[in-house]
Amino acid sequence: MSGGREWGERGLGEALARVSRRGPRAASTTLPPPRASDWTGKFTGRSPVALRPRTEAQAAAALARCAARRLAVVPQGGNTGLVGGGVPLHDEVVLSTTRMVGVTRVDAAAGVVSARAGTTLAALEAAAAAAGLTIPLDLGARGTCAIGGNVATNAGGARVVRYGTLRSTVLGLDALLADGTRLDLTRPLRKDNTGYDLKQLLIGSEGTLALITGVTLAAPRATVAPALAYLACPTWAAVQDVMGLARARLGEALAAAEFVDAASVALATAHLSHVSNPFPSSAAPYFVLLEAAGVDGDHDAAKMERLVGEAFATGAAVDGVASAAGARPAALWALREGVPVALRHAGACYKYDVSLAVADFEGLVNECQKRATAARGDAVAVGYGHLGDGNLHLNVSHPGPMDARVLAALEPWVYEAVAAARGSVSAEHGIGLAKASLLPLSKPRPAIDLMAAIKVAFDPEWVLNPYKVLPADAARAGAAGGRAGAG
Repeated sequence: MSGGREWGERGLGEALARVSRRGPRAASTTLPPPRASDWTGKFTGRSPVALRPRTEAQAAAALARCAARRLAVVPQGGNTGLVGGGVPLHDEVVLSTTRMVGVTRVDAAAGVVSARAGTTLAALEAAAAAAGLTIPLDLGARGTCAIGGNVATNAGGARVVRYGTLRSTVLGLDALLADGTRLDLTRPLRKDNTGYDLKQLLIGSEGTLALITGVTLAAPRATVAPALAYLACPTWAAVQDVMGLARARLGEALAAAEFVDAASVALATAHLSHVSNPFPSSAAPYFVLLEAAGVDGDHDAAKMERLVGEAFATGAAVDGVASAAGARPAALWALREGVPVALRHAGACYKYDVSLAVADFEGLVNECQKRATAARGDAVAVGYGHLGDGNLHLNVSHPGPMDARVLAALEPWVYEAVAAARGSVSAEHGIGLAKASLLPLSKPRPAIDLMAAIKVAFDPEWVLNPYKVLPADAARAGAAGGRAGAG
């Protein structure tokens, strides 16, 4: 439980009984960060108790006790989410997986790794690397985020262009239903064509269908040290040309394709002492970071150098550098990964994680800048993200606290513009609380109704992570239907 106390059935029973007897609001206290707030600080709630089981059996007992008392539960991993998905809003019990840690299997021959849900991505990467394998997921929060939460949110990251999303990587899951029933989906088979693939429903469900307690992933052989290129591009059309060159010249060795705009670079270098601009005198509006990682490092480096030369020759790049393994690639990645951290230091930040056609990125950022500046003169629109998979991280920053005028100028316009372009209102961060009301912009009503029916099938009492993912009207209808059916 919270406060560092060891787990015990008696302590669990006493804590939950106290909440039940007095009512959750009467027993409520505001838990200290990070349990009651998300990484952005935008979403803050309260909870009467945080449970931290060490084993799956303890987690099952906690869920069973909560279900018997109809106490809502919010599963929480590393709590690095950006949409409020792991925040208790109305006195829900927090069930944290931070003690459910450990890599349980590394099979180098089969290319398979397994871990308990609370294991950090960094710990899993280290265990895989020791066996000559790699985890096909790379996130800036790797030292804090938990693999169970990564799967529950279908986390994206920089390697999607190479390996796809986690949906294509997860081989098996261990999970607990709302009443504590174990759901064993752990067969690590690459082929298993036996009916509905239930694990795919849990991937990206954000803790609303079940608590993920264990994960088995396909882990490819580790590649050799990567070759990188960092290119300054004179126009957005040139950025797209560089992306075309990368796909054509690097082929399957292309491991990452990222971009930052000039505003992103200025922000990162202004607020982070460990970050530097490779081209401080460049007036280019866009910069592209490419990484190639195959089985032959020399061959990859040669291909990258040829790509850079071709980009210069065609005018797609006006400045650039190619780099083999060593400190230089780390410095280049530090610049890209430092942008979201710098945004936290800069003041107020309005964050939009969207996906749409790469050709539409520039227009959306430019229009966003116009709207933000009209509302407040010192507001700056910042665009960066995953060029290889069409994921734009659009942010607006200004000094001081959030400004209602800026928010009104941006929302719901940003999401409506993305929907009109046939994009998605959430590319990789999930829906959580922040975007539940926006789901109809990306999903038709029949799909939302079916999602609510699936929620009822898994959680008829609607106690797992309520208020998240589904719009309020669908949630109310689903909850009422589920309880009527259960009764």
